[in-house]
Amino acid sequence: MSGTLQRMGWAIAVALSSLIAGGTRGCISSAHAAPVPLVRSVGCVAITVSDADRSLHFYSSVLGFAKVAEVEQAGDGVEQLAAVSGARTRTLRLKLGRECLDLTEYLAPPGGRAVPDDSRSNDRWFQHAAIVVSDMDRAYAVLRQARVEHASTSPQRLPDWNPNAAGIRAFYFRDPDRHVLEVLQFPPGKGEARWQETDRLFLGIDHTAIVVEDTQASLRFYRDTLGLRPAGSSENWGSEQERLNNVAGAHLRITTLRASTGPGVELLEYLTPRDGRPFPTDARANDLFHWHTTLFTSDLSRATETLRAAHARFVSPGAVTLPGPKLGYSRALHVRDPDGHALQVVSE
Repeated sequence: MSGTLQRMGWAIAVALSSLIAGGTRGCISSAHAAPVPLVRSVGCVAITVSDADRSLHFYSSVLGFAKVAEVEQAGDGVEQLAAVSGARTRTLRLKLGRECLDLTEYLAPPGGRAVPDDSRSNDRWFQHAAIVVSDMDRAYAVLRQARVEHASTSPQRLPDWNPNAAGIRAFYFRDPDRHVLEVLQFPPGKGEARWQETDRLFLGIDHTAIVVEDTQASLRFYRDTLGLRPAGSSENWGSEQERLNNVAGAHLRITTLRASTGPGVELLEYLTPRDGRPFPTDARANDLFHWHTTLFTSDLSRATETLRAAHARFVSPGAVTLPGPKLGYSRALHVRDPDGHALQVVSE
């Protein structure tokens, strides 16, 4: 009898040990699980335009974008989100490949400020969208025929001494409202496989780029607070970079961040020259130098709390509900990053 009891005691002890170990492993696994990123995807890149129909003609006839939606909005939600009293907006959504642009014209109030005539690529209000092309020479010919305003001297091939950028060809130009755009051609082995397709000239948007004062401060915001993941970095300088950016002595630290889907967000820190001007503190969403990047979250309440805790500068009073018709989301908040670039964090 005592032997039986002894065997039962060992069995119970082993079972308890297994349960405790399993529970401990569960606790350890839970404690070390990666936090769910605040941002799950990057959506459309948005710009304010003076004449949506004129911009539509340019983006569709020159760059191959297709209009997929048109929405006119007004009311408390729109005014609160943009922080523009009496706002009535007309937004055209254009698609190229998997990515999209939102072109927003303020029907009221009119008179948003234009892009400053003396803007340079190292001013911190600088932002661009990088459109991938299958053939840079053909793309440049199309742009010349459309008589675009050059922001670069000409298409530049980044040098072979820079392994992260070697062989990439790029060119900056301006749209009818003088927003800077980039066309970009990746050599084989760089960028996503789809950027090697040859059936179309203009393929999609790889990233939006913003000028920042301090990469580390921007990483604390975009990586640590929003949850975007670093996807590559390089330092670029030399005559090709100077002609691309049209900034003498340009020496850039470039850091790319991405969510699970959507275009990347590229941080451009000018190590030299350091004379780029700060973002105007009185910038408004109806100014024509306004851009914003749309970021999708699964939990807008959590996003609001997290951004407040990070001392982000809110443009909207918080998350607001938008009137119909919709652009793929019903609630949104509007904040600015450490340098003043605008972001709309949204949820369905």
